[in-house]
Amino acid sequence: MAQKLTITNSIRRLRFDADEMTQKALADQVGVTRQTIVAIENAKYYPTLELAFLIARVFEKEISDVFSIELKE
Repeated sequence: MAQKLTITNSIRRLRFDADEMTQKALADQVGVTRQTIVAIENAKYYPTLELAFLIARVFEKEISDVFSIELKE
């Protein structure tokens, strides 16, 4: 049976901790639309590796502090 990959993130919490940064402010800093940030936060869209690194850099975190992966059977 194939495993299902789920990527979760802590972007919402990181934005809150960063003086309640808006989705739009984050989007502007990484060069995407606010809707893209919404979709990533809600796990409706997985970012490219490049975008994931850019998001982590905004928060001065390692990528593994922002995104985590789960394998489910």
